[in-house]
Amino acid sequence: MSVSVVIPCFRSARILPVLVPRLISVLDDLSVRHEVILVVDGSPDDTWETAVDLANRIDAVQALHLSRNYGQHNALVAGIREAQFDIVITMDDDLQHPPEQIPLLLAALEGDRLDVVYGVPHDEEHGFLRSLASRSIKAGMANALGIRTARAIGAFRAFRTRLRDGFEELSGPHASLDVALSWVTTKVGSVGVHMNERSDGKSNYTIGRLVRHTVNMLLGYSTAPLRAASFLGFLAGIVGLLLGATVLCRFATGDTTVAGFTTLASMVALFSSAQLIAIGVLGEYIGRIHGSGMGRPTYVVCERVGSPESLSVLRQPHGTSGRARAAVGSGSSER
Repeated sequence: MSVSVVIPCFRSARILPVLVPRLISVLDDLSVRHEVILVVDGSPDDTWETAVDLANRIDAVQALHLSRNYGQHNALVAGIREAQFDIVITMDDDLQHPPEQIPLLLAALEGDRLDVVYGVPHDEEHGFLRSLASRSIKAGMANALGIRTARAIGAFRAFRTRLRDGFEELSGPHASLDVALSWVTTKVGSVGVHMNERSDGKSNYTIGRLVRHTVNMLLGYSTAPLRAASFLGFLAGIVGLLLGATVLCRFATGDTTVAGFTTLASMVALFSSAQLIAIGVLGEYIGRIHGSGMGRPTYVVCERVGSPESLSVLRQPHGTSGRARAAVGSGSSER
């Protein structure tokens, strides 16, 4: 077994010096070939400098610097495409995912012969509202996107690196790793793990960001909103027919107390609302097609530090390496 650990980093300059040595220690104890890929997602603090220092001091660590903040899933895709080994593990940079729980993921992956394993917390690590929003969003993913295992989805996951071949053409600014993994395998499982509270700062995933991420997934990976718009139009048509039938019946029986202007205005408002909602949904899809046509990138690596060539040997704790590489755009240069 060989393992690549991908960690998207944002505002984590104070946490990485604690996280990485713990992670390396766990991987050394497992006696597996390993690497740690720190993807600095355009962080405005000293996270990149910290990642560079770790990459220069520890052979098993590689650092990628994205040209700007692209988002967690885009950063994950960047790191996964750099992975050299058989199994990829993704985890957060805030120590909510203890490195000591990694053996549980690997044991479930190998023991149950699965392709993807998610670490599900024994206890909710977030507040009530955040946890409720997260569960609701996962339920929506299960129904709208057809991901049967959506309720187990989380940022602490292990999967076989060969799965990335199924989404190598994934592009554009709205990436979703979990949806992409659902394209290529149904051998998905979960294992209960212990998770800690965030040790520094606070999560950038507010309820609003969770909602926007859900909208991105629905519009980017599903036609459910289009079907919902069609259903809304159908429902508005039925209501309109009922209103029209009511007016005609009352007119035929001589009951003319129905205010014609009020009925007409209500029907116009109802149909206009349905039409505008449908047009808005179509506009979102067209806008995404337009954005993809312009060639907006999923990410751009502006600098790369580490020594991937030396990762073919088993890493020893606290190894040193002075070799560094830098990459700008799609090209690279040694320095």
